[in-house]
Parts: sequence; C-alpha cells; structure tokens
Amino acid sequence: MLFVCYPKCSTCMKAKKWLEEKGVEYEIRDIRENNPSSEELREWYAKSGLPLKRFFNTSGNLYKELKLKDRLPGMSEEEQLQLLGTDGMLVKRPVLVDGDMVLVGFKEKEWDEKIRP
Repeated sequence: MLFVCYPKCSTCMKAKKWLEEKGVEYEIRDIRENNPSSEELREWYAKSGLPLKRFFNTSGNLYKELKLKDRLPGMSEEEQLQLLGTDGMLVKRPVLVDGDMVLVGFKEKEWDEKIRP
C-alpha cells in the first residue's frame, strides 16, 4: 500500500495516525520530494472512479495562484493530468494506493469501509 502525503499536512497526519491505529502496513512517499508523475496520476485516476477535479488540492495556495478554478473547465483531461504532474502541491492529499483501490483525501468513514487491515 502506498501512502502519498505531505508530512506537514494536518489531514495527512490524521490519516497516518488512522493507518497506524488500524495496523495497516504502508510505504510512505512525500509528495513534495517525489511528486506523482502524470502517468501515475492517469493510472490512479482511472482506477479511482473519481472525477479528475477530485485530484486537485483546491484549497492550496498554488491552485489559487494559478487561478485553476477558472482555468480547469477549459482544459482537457490530458492537460489537467500534465499540470498535476508538475507539482505535488497541486495534488489533493493524502492519496492511498493499493492495487486497484485509490483513495484521495482522508474521509475516515470511506477508509473504514474500503480498507481491511
């Protein structure tokens, strides 16, 4: 199981604590030091069943600076995936990847339902 996070993010810290309390084994990856590539994001997006917009960190400073709220609707999926692959701070976190299961963001109820230690 791959846990992609930003160590200073409070939501990521809660998710990490949750994983540890449940005894879930995982490999941690710092999203700033090792940004997911557009190819990885394309694969995770396909497996997740989520809308691509859910992969964007809409509350992040970079998202706001780049005015992505206004720009994303006019961008193709490919352009959005390429953009996400340029900077980990654009990606909603944490991302948990386990085979074909991909969870984006930490919603305890959803994680309880989908993760079996």
